[in-house]
Amino acid sequence: MNKISKSRLQDIVHRFSEHSLLVAGDLMMDRFVWGRVDRISPEAPVPVVEVTREEDCPGGAGNVVFNLVALEAKAYASGIVGMDAVGEKLVRDFEYKGINVEGILLDPARPTSLKTRVIATHQHIVRFDKESKLAITRDFESRFLNILKPLISQVSAVILSDYGKGLITPRLISWITSQAKKMGKAVFVDPKPENFKLYKNVTCVTPNTAEAFLGMGKLPKNDDEQIESIGKEIMRALFLKELVITRGAKGMSLFKLNAGRSGSLSVTHIPTRAKEVFDVTGAGDTVIATYALARCASATPLEAAQLANLAAGVVVGKAGTATVHRQELLEAVEEGVHSGG
Repeated sequence: MNKISKSRLQDIVHRFSEHSLLVAGDLMMDRFVWGRVDRISPEAPVPVVEVTREEDCPGGAGNVVFNLVALEAKAYASGIVGMDAVGEKLVRDFEYKGINVEGILLDPARPTSLKTRVIATHQHIVRFDKESKLAITRDFESRFLNILKPLISQVSAVILSDYGKGLITPRLISWITSQAKKMGKAVFVDPKPENFKLYKNVTCVTPNTAEAFLGMGKLPKNDDEQIESIGKEIMRALFLKELVITRGAKGMSLFKLNAGRSGSLSVTHIPTRAKEVFDVTGAGDTVIATYALARCASATPLEAAQLANLAAGVVVGKAGTATVHRQELLEAVEEGVHSGG
């Protein structure tokens, strides 16, 4: 693990419970309909799915929150949900886990984002999205900022989880970044290309490969040379000191601005630690939750990236929108070190 000791990484993970993080972003519910297919419909050339079970779990920014709790940190959820059954269940799920929900506003004019995935015999058949992507009104934006200010003062860091559903506006980005800086709090961002160039002077941005290139107005590529080029361009454009680009089967690439007058930039490519990839849904949520939490627990950027990579390797081996638990991460550290990764 690039000369990072097992005991050092374990010590960082054990300190996770000392920290609290505020997640501001697009809250949604992920609904999974599981079943099997034995025949084609006589009405149309489509499979007939015999449903065996259904499962709801927080998605989007909600999955970031659930990952923090699974890693035994204290989490604050903030965002907007509709005044509907899905929104009510989402808030109840948070409260059941002991998550602070003071930062959640109800909006009667928009539905709670709901993504329904139909999966049969391990195959993703179709997905239905019920949501609004309209930007929140100026009134809701002001109300949201008012409830965020006292919450930022109570946490170790802020995570912005941008799924492009209308909550994350230019004004909100600027305000949160400014407030966090005044309070000495780090800001970590999981971005969408539409707002990409607005995330200046934050602590770290964690785009996937497509988001990194599209955010800079370019077509995605995934070889090391192209990744290094776009990463350096992002670092300069957003005035970053840290950047993590997640690369699917190729793991992730960490960019870090080194201390000192020279301001040299180092790039580290970290290979994936996944044993088996079953479902990549929510893997980016796991990465930003683990990376941000590790940085709060005094990890270096490289140590945080190593832990986030191990956490992602665990979660992609699970079905559905999954989280990684602290004990699972500790076991992955043990195995990763022993395997010479």
